Amino acid sequence: MRSTALADILLPIGALAAALLLFGVFVWFGGTDPVEVWVLLFKGAFGDWFSWQNTLQRAAPLMLTALCVALPARAGLVIIGGEGALVLGGLAAAALPYAVPLPGNVIGTALVCAAGMAAGAAWIALAGALRQYRGVNETISSLLLAYIAIALFKQIVEGPLRDPSTLNKPSTRALEEGIRIGGMFGSDVHWGLVLGLLACVALGLWLALTARGFAVRVVGGNPRTAQLVGLPASGLILIACAIGGACAGLAGAIEVAAVHTNANASIIAGYGYAGILVSFIARHNPIAVIPVAILFGGFGAAGSLLQRRLDLPDASVQVLQGIAFVLILASEALRGIDWRAAAVKLRPPSGPVTPVQLKVEPKAAS
Repeated sequence: MRSTALADILLPIGALAAALLLFGVFVWFGGTDPVEVWVLLFKGAFGDWFSWQNTLQRAAPLMLTALCVALPARAGLVIIGGEGALVLGGLAAAALPYAVPLPGNVIGTALVCAAGMAAGAAWIALAGALRQYRGVNETISSLLLAYIAIALFKQIVEGPLRDPSTLNKPSTRALEEGIRIGGMFGSDVHWGLVLGLLACVALGLWLALTARGFAVRVVGGNPRTAQLVGLPASGLILIACAIGGACAGLAGAIEVAAVHTNANASIIAGYGYAGILVSFIARHNPIAVIPVAILFGGFGAAGSLLQRRLDLPDASVQVLQGIAFVLILASEALRGIDWRAAAVKLRPPSGPVTPVQLKVEPKAAS
């Protein structure tokens, strides 16, 4: 048990270190000093308070979209459509004031967030229902549903909900000032970060300490046992998908209410796809999602610094993320290895080696 827990920590760390090394080789071939790149990655992410603010801003949606992968994964599903839930959550948050008048206070903010959560929950629960009741692979269906969600988002934002005053960048009407989510204590870090932290902690405790959370883990870890003890597997899977989708939808609502103030194409920033990587590195543990999301939020924040200082493309950090994702998946092949047994086999024999005496039997007389 101890070796398994140690592998859960060391393998992702080793994969990240290897990803940074390969990324350094990649930029070295482009004529850039890799050591300078690594230093700027750290400075751009955690070098000063301004860097920390950018990092934490990006970490908030990463936490929530990672939960969209982590919760269904604990129930045995591989959901990668968090991007669709995020954009529909942002669309629902921006569209709610068109449908009903909202109070310009915290109640209006809560209603906007609830609309985003409902849209995200319904979208990811659809992928779970297709898996349970129609046998459709959830990985493929959730990915395709993400593309459909993005297309719906663009169609509605650029059509029925478009603000006529937005010419070059089609957007919905901006949310009222009282509904928006502001910064904490005068900083640029918005209160959405607190919502992300609370969601990670609450869902981690729910999985670890509640009967329903334990049932979800049983369904994901041993479906045969879940069937034998009579657990409602389909219902639990839909609950896990709905909660995960609600988290991603909340991320979209926060992006609208705290960052962009309206729904526009800038919301489609890839947070849903980056959340897949965060969840896999965290081993689908909601508590472990927090530091991993902060780390990858820092990588995203450092992209602009790499562009300014070294003339690297801002999207070069996405190459780093892609390398890390491939290596994380590859490291799973090493998880089942008994390293002690392998070390014993590779260890040279101790003591003097005695030559083997071959005994030749005489031929029988014919």
